[in-house]
Order: sequence, then C-alpha cells, then structure tokens
Amino acid sequence: MHYPFEQAVIRHGATVLRVCRAVVGFGADADDAWSETFLAALKAWPELDADTNVEAWLVRVAHRKAIDITRKRARQAIPTDVVPEQPSTLGNPGADEYQIWQAVAALPERQRLAVAYHYLGGLPHAETAELIGGSAQAVRRAAADGIKNLRQTYQAAEHTTGAPR
Repeated sequence: MHYPFEQAVIRHGATVLRVCRAVVGFGADADDAWSETFLAALKAWPELDADTNVEAWLVRVAHRKAIDITRKRARQAIPTDVVPEQPSTLGNPGADEYQIWQAVAALPERQRLAVAYHYLGGLPHAETAELIGGSAQAVRRAAADGIKNLRQTYQAAEHTTGAPR
C-alpha cells in the first residue's frame, strides 16, 4: 500500500507546480493545473497500484491537466474588467526572482517540455518521450539543448548586468 494522499501532496506538490509552470507559464493557469492534478489524483488514489512511482504518475497527470488548460486558453478569450489580486508567493516553491519561468517559457516547445518533464518533473527520458512523442534519444537531445539555451541566456545576462537576471 502506498502512503496517504496528504503525504503525496506534501512530497510531490512542489514538483507538480514546477512542471505546471514550465508547461503553461507562471501564474493562475499553473495554479489551476496544479489544483486539477491533485483533484484528479485524489479521485484515482484508492485504485492506484501500491508499486506505482507516485511522483512520475503525478507528473503524467499534471501533463494532461496542463495540456487541457493550454487547449482551453487557446479556445477562449479571457476578458477582465478588474486587475486580479497579486498572488501570494508564500509556500510557492521557486519564486521567480531570476525570471526563470520566463526563460523556460521562451524555449522552443519540445525543449521546454523535455526540460519540464525530465529536469523539473524527474521523469526518465523514455517516459518523457512517451508524453511528448519521439524517441528517448531525441528527448535527451531536446532537454540538453534546452539546458544549453538556458545557460546561454543566463551567461549573457551576467555579462550584461554583472549578476544573474
């Protein structure tokens, strides 16, 4: 038997949030994907096999929920008359003081997804390939290229400003 659901949220909540942010961007959509992930996980939890890699399973659920939100965002306009409240960073892993989420969002899609699922979500390249398509080797290359691009972005910022951006 696996551990209680509350422990899954505590252990893997930050990883799921990082994956959601990398896929849909920093903000309310990532928070919505995180919530939807754990709502779906709660419903499926009693039926989950005891030997399931819970973190990998949650990353896969987060992938599907993030894609759902991305599709929904593409289908509808989001009008607003009121500026939303400033979100709290209390309890959110990785406040964006270095604008990492913007840098990740600027990566080409395959690189962004490979970095999100492998480096932020902890999935092996083979499982990441199942999610985004292609071979494990192609995903490994996309992830390496994504990390290389992120390093170049931050090295350029350090040379320009003298500090990480």
